[in-house]
Amino acid sequence: MRPTLLWFKRDLRLQDHAALCDAARRGGPVLPLFIVEPEAWRQPDSARQHYEFLTECLRELQAELGQAGCPLLVRVGEACAVLERLWQARPFEALVSHEETGNDWSYARDRAVAAWCRSRGVRWTQHPSHGVVRALKDRDGWRAHWAACMARPLLPVPPLPSAPWPLSSQTLPDWAALVPERAHEGQPPQRQRGGRRLALRYLQGFLDDRAARYRGGISSPLSARTACSRLSPYLAWGCLGLREVVQATQTRMDTAGPGRLAQGLRAFQSRLAWHDHFIQKLESEPEQEWRNLHRGYDGLREHDWRAEHFEALQAGRTGWPLVDACVAQLRETGWLNFRMRAMLVSVAAYPLWLHWREVGLWLARQFLDYEPGIHWPQMQMQAGTTGINTTRVYNPVKQAQEQDPQGLYVRHWLPWMQTVPDSWLFEPWRMPPALRQRLGLLGGGQDLTLPIPLVDLELASRQAKARLHERRAEPAVRAAKAEVLRRHASRDPAGWSARLAGSSPGPRRAGHGPDQLTLEL
Repeated sequence: MRPTLLWFKRDLRLQDHAALCDAARRGGPVLPLFIVEPEAWRQPDSARQHYEFLTECLRELQAELGQAGCPLLVRVGEACAVLERLWQARPFEALVSHEETGNDWSYARDRAVAAWCRSRGVRWTQHPSHGVVRALKDRDGWRAHWAACMARPLLPVPPLPSAPWPLSSQTLPDWAALVPERAHEGQPPQRQRGGRRLALRYLQGFLDDRAARYRGGISSPLSARTACSRLSPYLAWGCLGLREVVQATQTRMDTAGPGRLAQGLRAFQSRLAWHDHFIQKLESEPEQEWRNLHRGYDGLREHDWRAEHFEALQAGRTGWPLVDACVAQLRETGWLNFRMRAMLVSVAAYPLWLHWREVGLWLARQFLDYEPGIHWPQMQMQAGTTGINTTRVYNPVKQAQEQDPQGLYVRHWLPWMQTVPDSWLFEPWRMPPALRQRLGLLGGGQDLTLPIPLVDLELASRQAKARLHERRAEPAVRAAKAEVLRRHASRDPAGWSARLAGSSPGPRRAGHGPDQLTLEL
């Protein structure tokens, strides 16, 4: 029998893997393949840290497949060219993979692969990823579909009949060889490392212990690093399957008994339910990666781009200590908790009045756990261009007072803040000039140690909200809201995704989701 080609993409595991099981059931040899695509890593939402994490995951997958007697073939190049060379070397009639909800480039790549398959008479079977539905027209019944998908038994790893390839596997290229034009790009020195073994360790540690700190612990940047599950990069690259995590959480809930651990697990399970909800948004409307979900907001910010505002944000020199500390943490770790992510986008979108697209590309490169299907809908939700979500404008001074009242976080990530007296902790730019001079924090053009905010926070935020609400009140914009709700809003008014801040499930208006960004869990 001719072999079945099993194409791994962002599903780097053997457990509960529908495409793998399908390939094994066909009876012939299974030929696992991973394609390192240089063009994918030239995209503006890619980063070296993503590639290094991927290679760590791939090496473990290679070892697992090798132990199963079915080696992983790694080839470098454009997908259709790689498939053509493999087909010429050993013709195959079937290609099996998971469906990928990726960026615009990956959608175009998959269309090209589909055309190549038709030209060669190859049947390409794509299996749904988790509870995401391809070609979904509206959300009616989607929640029930998702719940049924999560309840199905996990798929075991099947025996994998193998046959040797006439082509040899290529070595994973290093970053400089893969993308020479970005050879000097760095990566966060403290980022998480990839691979399923670490993913399982994080999962077990969370279910057994850290979940007890989840509720109430994930909002503050002081506690979130250990209170969060830290599973999001492993879910983004498929080292763990979502159903696997959902069922493991439920099993632990069944034995947890009353108390903080059980409460944290329930809150975590609620957040897991939103994972596919957001990915489904991009799957249903891929254009929202680069254009406003509600077209009535076109032109709201596009023509007011302020390069100096964006440069200050990227450099972590907005002048608002909590914002700049978040940027410093991202540079060092590639991770930030959900509330601080939302605050960053809010500050960019409102007082700095920056369009979400360029900010989103920058943050995609900063977040190790970048998941396009969650990232872009969330960017638009925080920027107010969905037309169906409540306007969220975070005050970075107020957030610092609530989440870092003693300045422990900002003083850790911004060394110059260590000399700032507590009385000026939240608004150091207001210090008297004599005090700033004594501390060596003159600010402005004399000493850039102390960045000065580019705008008046209160005034700029008020003006931004007024501009957004003025657009929202236009009759045509209001009229088009119903169509956005039909395509993308949740259909579960009973509150299946209760907020994690401690409230119990209750009714919520259609279109409202949890206060999060790039669901880092």
